[in-house]
Amino acid sequence: MENYRDEGDIADLEKKLHQLEVERVRLETHAYNLQKQYTRLLREFQRLKQPPLIVGTVLEVLPDGMVIVRHPNGNEFVVPALSNLLPQLKPGTRVGMSQQNLAIVSILPDYKDVRAKAFEVLERPKVRYSDIGGLERQIQELRDVVELPLKNPDLFKELGIEPPKGVLLYGPPGTGKTLLAKAVAGESNATFIHVVGSELVQKFIGEGAKLVRDVFKLAREKAPAIIFIDEIDAIAGKRIDSGTGGDREVHRTLIQLLAELDGFRPLEGVAVIGATNRIDIIDPALLRPGRFDRLIYVPLPDQRAREEIFKVHLSRVKTRGRISYSKLASLTPGFSGADIRAVVTEAGMRAAKEGRSYITMKDLIQAIERFRSEEKREYSSHFG
Repeated sequence: MENYRDEGDIADLEKKLHQLEVERVRLETHAYNLQKQYTRLLREFQRLKQPPLIVGTVLEVLPDGMVIVRHPNGNEFVVPALSNLLPQLKPGTRVGMSQQNLAIVSILPDYKDVRAKAFEVLERPKVRYSDIGGLERQIQELRDVVELPLKNPDLFKELGIEPPKGVLLYGPPGTGKTLLAKAVAGESNATFIHVVGSELVQKFIGEGAKLVRDVFKLAREKAPAIIFIDEIDAIAGKRIDSGTGGDREVHRTLIQLLAELDGFRPLEGVAVIGATNRIDIIDPALLRPGRFDRLIYVPLPDQRAREEIFKVHLSRVKTRGRISYSKLASLTPGFSGADIRAVVTEAGMRAAKEGRSYITMKDLIQAIERFRSEEKREYSSHFG
């Protein structure tokens, strides 16, 4: 009996020993993790105790390994740099400098205005020429002066000529200028950067010009790219002598745009397309060759073009019964492409109200009549 008790005690002791062994391993692991955390926090504490770095800009790297930098206050200094950083330094590089001796101890990423990132940026637009009704001549001109240089830059190098840098689309509102720009970007597999001219008009001195620089820098990074500046007349109006600070700031922004178009930095892989409803107020400096090389008029669609636009928009919706495109076009003289798209949308709303999943010719005619009546009311309210 006593032997059985001894064997049971031994088993209990072995079990307790195993548990203690497990607990020891757990505590050692926990102590190791705490030591790592302590080391990390101590290192971070030491880093936080260090004085802040001064941000400077490299102007020139000298042969002896010293570097000329510009201090934020505008002064220039010749300073040393860590040997491992020297190969990466070049004019324009932003660097962190020690407060003690202004030595370069780190390289900072290039500054980019976050507002430039906020513009509409489509890496590869899905719009194609087939999505545009009419405008065959305008499409062909864009293919010649924008798509061809973006797709075959080497061809122009072999010829020894510079491809056109910019195209200005002008004409009444709603005629498809933005759609044309997106389509040429889509067909060229180019990044599409959409900028509205009024967004480049800034309150503080130099901000608009800086934003223009950042947009072009973004385009160069994403080349091939198309910068589309809608309502370009907001910054490109004719310059007149004005004492107001706002006008002077707009002029600075325009000057920066001119510099980007024909400055020393080539626009390789970047095309600029502007759009305006008021070409009559555009500054002549922007319209000369070497800046906007080609002016393309985008008119209101004629009868045949309206038929094509109706076909494009109605191909995307479900219809029933016979649709007479020629009749729809004859009922909509003076309508822009945007107006025709709105007519199709209104016809779809009428069908939805009646619980139908298809559009009929009657829906389209009623939508056109509504637009006509709204135009008459708007004319009467303005001109009585």
